[in-house]
Amino acid sequence: MPRSLWNGTIAFGMVRVPVKLYSATESKAVRFRERHCTDGAAIEHRRVCVQEGKEIPYGETVKGFEVSSGSFVTLSKEEIAAADGPGAHMIEIEHFAGRGEIDPVFYDRAYRLGPGKLGDGTYLLLHAALKRSDRVGIGRFVFHNKAHLVALRAIDEVIALHTMRFADELVPAGEVEIPAPLRKPSKLEVSAAGALVEQLSSSFQPDEYEDTYRAALLELIERKARGETIAAPEPVQIAPEDDLLWALQASLERQGKRRPARTQAKKSRSRTSKPARSAR
Repeated sequence: MPRSLWNGTIAFGMVRVPVKLYSATESKAVRFRERHCTDGAAIEHRRVCVQEGKEIPYGETVKGFEVSSGSFVTLSKEEIAAADGPGAHMIEIEHFAGRGEIDPVFYDRAYRLGPGKLGDGTYLLLHAALKRSDRVGIGRFVFHNKAHLVALRAIDEVIALHTMRFADELVPAGEVEIPAPLRKPSKLEVSAAGALVEQLSSSFQPDEYEDTYRAALLELIERKARGETIAAPEPVQIAPEDDLLWALQASLERQGKRRPARTQAKKSRSRTSKPARSAR
């Protein structure tokens, strides 16, 4: 069983729910370690005091915040923890919102919540209330010396917790520089693009997607370990399509030929998959 990352209490109204926090994700990234390119030896990174010119242990480090140029205020772990306040182990649900009201851009990291000591009954109660109402509980908590806005929702038989970004942490869409188009898409192009979207539409099945880059990288590592020479690929230049309507119509025709085979494969994987739409 995974180890809990945080123990605390959810509060909604006068109800208290003891909970434990668990990670909901596991990184599968290929990890590299720094090595010296000439002899393959390991590279060490050390903490060196620039004033004394000597290495210092981690226990002698504190956090510093620059209040003016070259002037720092230093804080110990205990002093930083004082900012958590009495609610350091409390998730206070401030209100409930509909699932569809929250733009996914606000979601950050995903966790699972399990019942804490003597919290089985109230945990099941909150889970049932979230599931029945199809709503998300919005609250706050402090984790890793940072205040987080959080969303609680029922997923399967557990309560999921998503840390969320505050509104001022989002870059406004208006700051993205989008040049004025040389011409607007024609009605025929928009219609063809819509038909292609419909033709490519199907239900989301997460098990269908694999990290092909990770597999290719591991295969490359195996080849290099066998003594093979790895050549860098030639860059591919992709020019914008001059005849957009032709590209859309060709895509529709090609996808129409592929659709029956893909539909049959999807049916064999899942009985609940939606039937594929026919090509227009």
